[in-house]
Amino acid sequence: MTGANASTLTSPRGPGRIIRLAATTALVVWFALPFLPLAMWSFADAWSYPSPVPTMWGVAGLQDAAGFGALPAFGRSVLLGLVVAAIATPLGALAARALTFGAVPFPRTVSALLLAPIALPPFAAVLGVNVVLLRVHVPSIAGVVLVLVVMALPYTAFVLRAAYGSYDLSFEEEARLLGAGRAQVMRRVHLPMIAPALARAAFLAFLVAWSDYIVTLIVGGGELVTLPLVVAGAAAGLGNDSAVAVMSLAATVPPVVLLVAVLGLRGPRPSRTRRARSGVPIVESSAGRARGGIAA
Repeated sequence: MTGANASTLTSPRGPGRIIRLAATTALVVWFALPFLPLAMWSFADAWSYPSPVPTMWGVAGLQDAAGFGALPAFGRSVLLGLVVAAIATPLGALAARALTFGAVPFPRTVSALLLAPIALPPFAAVLGVNVVLLRVHVPSIAGVVLVLVVMALPYTAFVLRAAYGSYDLSFEEEARLLGAGRAQVMRRVHLPMIAPALARAAFLAFLVAWSDYIVTLIVGGGELVTLPLVVAGAAAGLGNDSAVAVMSLAATVPPVVLLVAVLGLRGPRPSRTRRARSGVPIVESSAGRARGGIAA
């Protein structure tokens, strides 16, 4: 059965399509509805009870948010999330591959250790780790990155372990038989096949750092002021509702953008095999084709 025929046969028709559209619309409304009050508060200079909408509109919330240092904090949060994702994702991939293909002894123990950051109470764990970091004189910012990478590893490792569970090593073996080196196998076979899983893992690692408050506050010691710290500080005061709404709304932008990008990333199409002139089968996919020139 060709891809076109399969797509035609499995596509919803009639009532099924209507139900699917209604369910999708309901989910979108369900998740978007809480953001409506935030959007209204962001441009509300005054909102008195019992009025259902702001009694005075303006941009005072934007000005107050800028006065709290929201823009620099936003940039620091983005940079922190990217750094943590860039470190935790490849480490998670290495751990997942080793656990999946039996390259480490006592895999159950290693898996339990990887899950430990999730099982331990965050506040108690961070306080204990902070004492160690202070005694070995680790810089505050480096300590924040280190702890957040450890906290993100369970997510990256187990997302990628699921991907490696369906990973076929024969593709790499065939490329090596065709003369490809390790770097070529990594670039043209391995990475294209797990690219969607890598993107999902990096997204989760970014979220761990982006939304963190405890680690940044305790380990950072005030040297790294991120957006969650600024939002919490503004929310602790009175009369900052508009500024808090603006910053809270801004905090949803990077995760939503990254989520849309991750959902739009697709893996290689189903592979097909063709015969080279030499009679050796060569695997092809939309993400990376093992051509006859791979041995060059």
